[in-house]
Amino acid sequence: MLKLQHLQNTKPGWSLDKRDPKFIQSLMPILGFLYHYYFRVQTSGWENIPDEKVLFVGSHNGGLASPDTSMMMYDWLRRYGTERPIYGLMHPKVWEVSPPLAEIVSKAGAVMAHPKVAYAALRSGASVLVYPGGAEDVFRPHQMRDQIYFAERRGFIKLALRENVPIVPVVSWGAHDTLFVLADAYKIMQQLHKWGMPWLFGVDPVVFPIYLGLPWGLAFGPLPNIPLPAHIYTRVCPPIVFERYGKKAASDRTYVNACYELVKSQMQQELDNLIKMSAQS
Repeated sequence: MLKLQHLQNTKPGWSLDKRDPKFIQSLMPILGFLYHYYFRVQTSGWENIPDEKVLFVGSHNGGLASPDTSMMMYDWLRRYGTERPIYGLMHPKVWEVSPPLAEIVSKAGAVMAHPKVAYAALRSGASVLVYPGGAEDVFRPHQMRDQIYFAERRGFIKLALRENVPIVPVVSWGAHDTLFVLADAYKIMQQLHKWGMPWLFGVDPVVFPIYLGLPWGLAFGPLPNIPLPAHIYTRVCPPIVFERYGKKAASDRTYVNACYELVKSQMQQELDNLIKMSAQS
């Protein structure tokens, strides 16, 4: 397996070798129970996945628990097993705040959300799952639940163009009801930090949500949560193939912006359709 030679042994999240198929298989009974009985997932579109490596691009909800992500992974595993590898890019802040937790999820295929790691994963022949909106997306306020939100990040477009892989969008609906994000107080907390208040654990959290959920009731900050049993809908969308690929295309800002808007608009349409479907079921 392809390795990041000089970093894989020194920095958590930089190795592709941590993924453990036996560990992943051991999680299936728990994930299956949550899938069928707790979140009662309805899914569609898995026939859209081509028989090649792809870049899955998602939008998700539900705080740090992010149940739509784990349910999407369960669907992947029960269709393709543990031997068809897929890596999920996880926000660097998680690796900073909780290395022990990061070490556990790395066994399930989580790696550092960094271009070098993503390139290495794709070049190893694996598919990659990325959520460009990151923390801002997973903690977006409840009033934004029906919006695709990437926080204006375009690195995933450059990744797809450089590696000549199609983008397969994945959207979900319902996980926003597993906790209720009322607002993001990050700008206020950032100002307090500038005035001398230290960040918890010495790490800038990027977001500072105020939310209602378990186990805290009313919570302040990106604290871990226990998801409420909301009904979750997921959809794998048709692949998006761009007209041009390669380093030159990835360096063309105008072209990258156009590709970004194309992906965002198509995902928004798919999410709108998914919301309509969920209302009818």
